[in-house]
Amino acid sequence: MKINRLQFSIDIKAEKTKIWDALWKDNYYRDWTSVFFEGSYAITDNWKEGSKVVFLSPDQSGIYSIIETHIPNKIMRFKHIGNVVKGEEQPIDDETKAWSGATEIYTLTDGADSNTLNVEIDVLDEHLDFMKTTFPKALEKVKENCS
Repeated sequence: MKINRLQFSIDIKAEKTKIWDALWKDNYYRDWTSVFFEGSYAITDNWKEGSKVVFLSPDQSGIYSIIETHIPNKIMRFKHIGNVVKGEEQPIDDETKAWSGATEIYTLTDGADSNTLNVEIDVLDEHLDFMKTTFPKALEKVKENCS
């Protein structure tokens, strides 16, 4: 299994604080991530740098990660560690080793009359097509939530 780095960006005419809220405030987060899986949510200690975050679907399966960097209104960087099944963190097995340590990075940069949200994400081959088609839709939802 190979990890691919995908990059997405969208220009949003809104203040950075508003964009940041549209990404990480719980109700907004649930809205834009529903594009990937209806009912997705995150369990987090207020997105604190260095803390753990668990990304889950309604059946409590998903992944757990560490927030490596969080500079509000600027950058959020996750390092994905392992799987969660029925709410329980799973030990790292051979399959998980293929992607454990993969990153997901959200950055906001100043534009002339808007701000640009950039996303870099490490994706396994098997999820490549899904992410390429779905991530842009998710970013459109973030943009809608800023208007």
